[in-house]
Amino acid sequence: MTADLFADSEAPEPLYETMGEGAVLLRGKALPLEDEVIAALAAITARAPFRNMVTPGGFVMSVAMTNCGAAGWVTDRKGYRYDRNDPETGKPWPDMPDSFLRLAVEAAAEADYQDFTPDACLINRYEPGARLSLHQDRNERDFAEPIVSVSLGLPAVFQFGGLKRTDPVAKYALRHGDVAVWGGPSRLRFHGVQTVKEDLHPKLGRVRINLTLRRAR
Repeated sequence: MTADLFADSEAPEPLYETMGEGAVLLRGKALPLEDEVIAALAAITARAPFRNMVTPGGFVMSVAMTNCGAAGWVTDRKGYRYDRNDPETGKPWPDMPDSFLRLAVEAAAEADYQDFTPDACLINRYEPGARLSLHQDRNERDFAEPIVSVSLGLPAVFQFGGLKRTDPVAKYALRHGDVAVWGGPSRLRFHGVQTVKEDLHPKLGRVRINLTLRRAR
């Protein structure tokens, strides 16, 4: 049951969990950089505020989003894509902070992806009640590059499925500072986030922030 994922246990959690071939979960990997990352996040959202984007089908997403880096992921009635500029301002997305880049490179290397250098970071904000349905990341040019996903704030349940939407789905409890990395044979596996529950994080309040770092171009 999902509730059991968050239950206390006498045995400490492993710092490195294998989710599949080429896919790992690094517990607490972001904690040494959390203050730098949170400060950088505030600077980014001051220039490119969070917004609830619209899918090509016309649905407003429950997860609010923004971006930083050379390209930003966007969705609207015209489709899913990467764009160099923020469509709301017409200006380039904020630069990717050194702390984001350093964290992504180190996490990827720990997962055996030695030459990963992201150029795009999608930033998702989940308030209680928000969720992200199962999907594949398919808008990047090169699927040989991994994905690095950083969890901050409220806990959540990460769903990690297979290469087909109907494949069985494993569930992982994500907490503040956890970093998931997947690539290689797992690069196109379906994944999502179950509905975030009401709670309060001491540094970020009643939100969950997710940084998804990719090589888009």
